[in-house]
Amino acid sequence: MLKSQILDKLHKKHNNLSLDDIEDLFNIFIKKISKSLQKGHNIEIRGFGTISRKINKEKMVRNPKTNEKIFKKQSYKLHFKIGKILHKKINGFEVYSLEDEV
Repeated sequence: MLKSQILDKLHKKHNNLSLDDIEDLFNIFIKKISKSLQKGHNIEIRGFGTISRKINKEKMVRNPKTNEKIFKKQSYKLHFKIGKILHKKINGFEVYSLEDEV
């Protein structure tokens, strides 16, 4: 789903807000999540899942084409653990009564 599609669905559901207001709220939400992850905090949205930051350790790697050894600095990757409610919804176990879409 694209950002524009999400914004359109939110605008249809909350027509008292302008599309610009919804986009501003969405951008603030994304910025807050990004900054929290940069600081090393986990993001937990109940029923949806948890996003955390994992470390890729620094190490020596090899270029397979030239066989040259290169030092790779420490970097980060994101890890997503699905929540129980979302897992059950995806797998067809409709146990919880949640709104179908945003």
